[in-house]
This record gives sequence, structure tokens and C-alpha cells, in this order.
Amino acid sequence: MPTVSAKKKCCKDKPRCKQCPVVLMRLAKMGYAEQLTTGKKAKYDLDKKVPKKAMLVARQR
Repeated sequence: MPTVSAKKKCCKDKPRCKQCPVVLMRLAKMGYAEQLTTGKKAKYDLDKKVPKKAMLVARQR
């Protein structure tokens, strides 16, 4: 499982970037990531293969 660090603040892109804290939080709720630390720059363990459909849903604004 790759470890990903969330950015401090959302950059307001459309669609959201893959390191956005909102995207990583949504993936964790769907079961494709696990939060390791809390705070502004939280770290997440991502599954090796996140389905494309799940990533699209997590990144939408």
C-alpha cells in the first residue's frame, strides 16, 4: 500500500487533485484508503488498485 500525504489546503481545482484532503477522506469512507495520522497534513494508506469509477466520484466537485 502506498502512503500518500494530503495537501494542507484544497486548491479549488475542478476536478479536485488526487492529493486533496477531501478526495482522500472520501476514498477512506469508500474503503479504498486508511487514515494513519490526523491534522492538516494527514497521511493515508491507499489500496494499490483504486477503481477508476471510485476515483472519479471522489474527485468530483
